[in-house]
Amino acid sequence: MNTTARPHGRCTLVGAGPGDPELLTLKAVKAIASATLLLVDDLVNEAVLAHASPSARIVHVGKRGGCKSTPQAFIDKMMITAVQEGEHVVRLKGGDPFIFGRGGEEVEHLRAAGIDLQVVNGITSGLAGMSSLGAPLTHREHAHGVVFVTGHAKPGDSGTDWAQLAATAKGSKLTLVIYMGVSSLEHISSGLLQGLPGQTPVAIVQHASLPNQREALTTLSELTRTMAREGLQSPSIIVVGDVVQGARAWDAQGHLSQQRIA
Repeated sequence: MNTTARPHGRCTLVGAGPGDPELLTLKAVKAIASATLLLVDDLVNEAVLAHASPSARIVHVGKRGGCKSTPQAFIDKMMITAVQEGEHVVRLKGGDPFIFGRGGEEVEHLRAAGIDLQVVNGITSGLAGMSSLGAPLTHREHAHGVVFVTGHAKPGDSGTDWAQLAATAKGSKLTLVIYMGVSSLEHISSGLLQGLPGQTPVAIVQHASLPNQREALTTLSELTRTMAREGLQSPSIIVVGDVVQGARAWDAQGHLSQQRIA
């Protein structure tokens, strides 16, 4: 009888950050370097993979709204099989694995298979985008908290009640950071306008932290027109709230910034 012990693998969920490879944490770099198999999401900057071992296998498993994606069940099966075969699997995700990265779902599947894992957080694009504009997400006078919310509901889910969220944001002085909201922008903005003033400041940041970052500063009532006029597309984050007034290019009329803010 073969008594050879089965190799013991492991899995690490790693946040690759918003795009700029210099925003990786040291812990993320170490995990990437030690991986034998990297499963890489679509929005991960290729420059991040420079930290991988030359012998590591790199498999791109794109997950991006509106585009052809690798089925989540297939990714889960790949991770579980590779770990059981003794590999160090790094699941590399844009931003942070636990902020709209399906990290929670993957953790559940791995644990159900008896696999423990480590999570390495990454900087999320909502934070990086606002920081690039020189503005905060919270402020003692303007924002007592921040809400990260997705504009892309799961099939069969009614999604966010934007009017109710807007009323809560107004009453509690909250900043709204909306991910994956471009395709549903008209629905989102019309809902928000039911609870927030039309002059509420808004920032839109596409490709946050990357050299090709583009942004616009506007107001809630002008949001959809601004997006169309400036040609801003996914992936973009939309930040709604008075903290946007802290952006270096903001003025009283809510004029758009005409170039990338260095």
